[in-house]
Amino acid sequence: MAAHTSMLHIRVDDDIKEQATAALTTMGLSVSDAVRLFLRRVVVDQAFPLELKVPNAETQAAMEESRAMMASRRKGENRFASADEMFADLEKNSGK
Repeated sequence: MAAHTSMLHIRVDDDIKEQATAALTTMGLSVSDAVRLFLRRVVVDQAFPLELKVPNAETQAAMEESRAMMASRRKGENRFASADEMFADLEKNSGK
């Protein structure tokens, strides 16, 4: 059975919409996705939802690294040739 949907029209300052669109894109969401998520959380929690924030530079770098690693795995590529190589990399990058 198809879900019934409704169109929601809102007025937003152009500058706010542009800035919000940029921030949401960084989070992997469209404005429509964000509004749907917002409304669903209001329904589920019966409260105003918590604020989503744009990840800081370190978190964004980690997310990009993770995406690249997943893409490599999908292609059948291994990041390390052996467990020893993986542990050596962990040691090197752990700050010890």
